Amino acid sequence: MERPDISIIILNFNTKDLLKQCLESVIKSTVYSRQKTVDKIEIIVVDNASEDGSIEMIEKEFLEKEKKVQDDKKDKIRIKLIKNKENLGFAAGNNVGLKEAKGRYILFLNSDTIVFPQTLEKMVKYLDENPEVGLATCRVEFLDGTLDPASHRGFPTPWRSFTYFLGLEKLFPHSRLFSGYHLGHLNQNETHEIDTPTGAFYLVRKEILDKIGSFDERYFMYAEDIDLSLRIKKTGWKVMFVPIAKIIHIKKQSGRAKKVQGKITEAAKKIREKTISYFFDSMKTFYDTHYKNEYPWIVREVVLGGIWLFTQIKLLQNKLR
Repeated sequence: MERPDISIIILNFNTKDLLKQCLESVIKSTVYSRQKTVDKIEIIVVDNASEDGSIEMIEKEFLEKEKKVQDDKKDKIRIKLIKNKENLGFAAGNNVGLKEAKGRYILFLNSDTIVFPQTLEKMVKYLDENPEVGLATCRVEFLDGTLDPASHRGFPTPWRSFTYFLGLEKLFPHSRLFSGYHLGHLNQNETHEIDTPTGAFYLVRKEILDKIGSFDERYFMYAEDIDLSLRIKKTGWKVMFVPIAKIIHIKKQSGRAKKVQGKITEAAKKIREKTISYFFDSMKTFYDTHYKNEYPWIVREVVLGGIWLFTQIKLLQNKLR
């Protein structure tokens, strides 16, 4: 295969059924492409030591079938599986896939997403026609059709963090002053510039990653996408929200244990406890990396104290579930 138009990196951790659904949607989106903007793609699945049969599913349902397809179809889509021996987390896991990627564009795509037909085509075409844009996301929706707010964010400055965690954003969802955390004052039906999308659909030019690097591996989970977006913006590239295309994000599925008879299992609670802890650690790392020297020390203490209190409340709620 010649150089792919796009390399799609999908990180998986115990989401076998969702991963299969995601891969099928990506392949259909490519097959139904009406233009040559996405003529060749490579899909790189990085498995973070799953124990739910994900690897066996990929090998049987996709890699074995790929060997049987006609040459012209095989040359259009290439699938590669990378098996990590341990769970490296989101940042490091995706970076493993990036080392193998050869496309003009890199799409970091969550395994718990469904890609609509022509979404890839529209997004690649948009970047081709807008050379000043370095990073873009489509409209990322939940199953009920509402926008995933994480796909439409402002950088978490102290003020924005304060208004968000204090609940002012909920009270004034369209206020420029109070809704900066999720940029609620902007029209979500129009293409416009944002600070950062979610890592669930993160389409970036490979040339940028070659220059500034990819996800910071100090972040095991959370904030790695915000950190990379900030570094991309600092180099002068635009970050855009492009709602002409969309995906569905099922969200909060990676590694989650299921309910038993309607009750959350202890295993699920332990996983949730870890993710809450990752959130605090990641936000602390992000603040100290990007804002520590911009604000007085007292601001840092207030911000981190607020985030700590927020995580403690979440941990308590998790225990009582």
